[in-house]
Amino acid sequence: MSDLSQLSSSSHAQGATSRLQLLVLSNGHGEDMIAVRILQELQQQSNPPDIFALPLVGEGRAYQQLDLPLIGSVRTMPSGGFIYMDGRQLVRDVRGGLLSLTWNQIQAVRRWVSSQKKLGNKKAILAVGDIVPLLFATFSGANYAFVGTAKSEYYVRDEVGLLPRKSKSANWENFSGSIYHPWERWLMSRQPCRAVFPRDSLTTQILKKWPIPAFDLGNPMMDGLEPSFSRPQFYSADAQQQEIIRPLIVTLLPGSRPPEAYSNWEMIMIAVSALMAGFRERDSVFPSNGTVVFLGAIAPGLDCDILSQTLKVQGWRLHESSPIQLADPNALIFKNKNAYLMLSQYAYNDCLHLGDLAIAMAGTATEQFVGLGKPAIAIPGNGPQYNPAFAEAQSRLLGASLILIDQPVKVAQVVQSLLKYPDSLQLIAENGVQRMGTPGAARRIADRLRERLG
Repeated sequence: MSDLSQLSSSSHAQGATSRLQLLVLSNGHGEDMIAVRILQELQQQSNPPDIFALPLVGEGRAYQQLDLPLIGSVRTMPSGGFIYMDGRQLVRDVRGGLLSLTWNQIQAVRRWVSSQKKLGNKKAILAVGDIVPLLFATFSGANYAFVGTAKSEYYVRDEVGLLPRKSKSANWENFSGSIYHPWERWLMSRQPCRAVFPRDSLTTQILKKWPIPAFDLGNPMMDGLEPSFSRPQFYSADAQQQEIIRPLIVTLLPGSRPPEAYSNWEMIMIAVSALMAGFRERDSVFPSNGTVVFLGAIAPGLDCDILSQTLKVQGWRLHESSPIQLADPNALIFKNKNAYLMLSQYAYNDCLHLGDLAIAMAGTATEQFVGLGKPAIAIPGNGPQYNPAFAEAQSRLLGASLILIDQPVKVAQVVQSLLKYPDSLQLIAENGVQRMGTPGAARRIADRLRERLG
């Protein structure tokens, strides 16, 4: 447990200030990262606000890069933040002190608001995530804004209408005409709520049916993904020939949390083996040069030795030369027949941009890959995050861009289909951008926050 509650507003200001005092509440690692992207843009503005943070889930390590003071207690729960997907995870968190932690955090927010009020400062709260930080903000007594990362209308509908669902409980998700329930919309429509930033255009459109100050400014998840290399020049004289001879590149996304990521990796490698076998079949539509490169986008917190063991068992051997340029001199390179596999922990953006398609068992990384206009093939795992329920929900969120299979060996026929009918890739590209938005959302949200919160 890390208790930084001794840090208070007095450490930044001994008296009243004209600068906005902004408290950021978020509930998850992904939400922390989205908050940080917005805060970085706020800090680039003239006369930026004084910023404080309180991560409601985890230790909020993302905030450390901005050297922000945390106003209350933080602790990593046993579930890792995935209590909404499994009731057993909630029980584990309650036993691990979730209720006392939540109460301490509520008190910390109240103390912060009270101290700013006594100092005569202008104060506001930015809530990032779901109803939990939104509730904290609503009952804080301060003006607030909400970045809704957890919900999207795409979970229940597309631009045509409601999605067909087999589960009877699915009607509950949209019983009031929106993925956001009436009590959530009430929290967003109260006078102190000055701005709501949904994650996509469709959700914004639906929320505007009620008196909610919703703004369609994009999804910060698509910010900060620039590759290390310049874009290819497709108008060059030999562009068509280069496209013919280049290898097919498949990005592998096992997730970031151990031990789940290691289990996911074993399933992904079964899919890789099946894919390689499919390419050797006589009726394969694989490009004539027959070379494929797999890029493992591995989180820094994972142990590549464990991943390497799985590779070696399946016949992969370390190789010296790299088949492609990757901005990671420490990447591990393996070779198996006419295929290469690279494990990189420091070239995440390049792995996303270079991949033609992905084999994915991740949350945020899968959505970012799809947002770049590319298809991802998903395999449900055993969780706690990437389990069948999560994968099915993600397939609704991402639509045609995410192809869900129930067995890793089926990845080969999906890839063959994508290569055989390339026209579908254009529809997938358009769908991915539509659902995930264009880069620059963090700056657009930061600018609107200054307008709405002062």
